[in-house]
Amino acid sequence: MSIYAIADLHLSFAPDTDKPMDIFGARWKDHPERIRENWCSIVSEEDTVVVAGDISWGLKLSDAAYDLDWVDALPGHKVMLKGNHDLWWSGITRLNAMYDSMTFLQNDAYCVTMEDGSEVWICGSRGWLTPDDDDFTADDDKIYKREILRLRSSLEYACNSPEDAKADLPDVIGFLHYPPVAKPGMFSGFMQAFEDFGVKEVYYGHIHGEEGFRSAVQGDYYGISYRLISADYLNCCPIKIR
Repeated sequence: MSIYAIADLHLSFAPDTDKPMDIFGARWKDHPERIRENWCSIVSEEDTVVVAGDISWGLKLSDAAYDLDWVDALPGHKVMLKGNHDLWWSGITRLNAMYDSMTFLQNDAYCVTMEDGSEVWICGSRGWLTPDDDDFTADDDKIYKREILRLRSSLEYACNSPEDAKADLPDVIGFLHYPPVAKPGMFSGFMQAFEDFGVKEVYYGHIHGEEGFRSAVQGDYYGISYRLISADYLNCCPIKIR
C-alpha cells in the first residue's frame, strides 16, 4: 500500500469542452493517455493517489463528470483537492456521494492506514496568490486569508490543535494547489500553518513551463520540504511519496 501524488490533470473529455493542452508545449502532448498509462503501470487498487487541483476544465459539474468518471476508472483511492480552474466544484456533500473511489477534500482531512497499521493524514486546501506576488490585490487578500483558515481547518481535523500536533507528532502530508509563496525565500500564512502543525513535507501544483519550473519553490524552506507535482513537471507520471 503506497501513496502517490500528482496535480493539474487538466482534463476536458466533455463534448462541449475544447481545451487542448498541447498548445502549451510538448510536455502536454497526449497527456491524458500518458497519465493513464503511467498511473496504471504503478498504482494498485490498494494505493492512494492525491490529485492536487485543476482536475477538469468543465465549467459545470455535468461537464466535469466526464473527467471525474475517467479518474474514477483509474486504480486506487483518489483524494481530490480543488484548483483555481475547478469552477465546477460546489456542494462538497454531493461530490463525496458521487464516487466510492474518490474523496473530495474541503476543510477536513483524509486518513490513510498503511500496511504496517500506521496512519498518514492527507491535509490541504486550494491555496491562493500570496502577498509576495507582484499581482496581489486587496481582493486577493480576502481569498488568501480564507484559504489559510481552510488549511488550518484541515490540519485541525487531523491534529486538533498545533499543541497536539507537536506533542503527538502525527504523520501529516500537506498539499496545496497554488505554490506556498510566489518567490523563493519569502514566507506566507500557508507556510506558517504548516509550521504550526509540525508538517514536514508539502506538495503543490499550478506552476507550468520551463521558466516556472526554474523559479518554483523546491526543497527545504524553514524546515519543511516543498515539492512541485504539476503533471507536466512530472512528465505525466504520479510520484510515490510514501
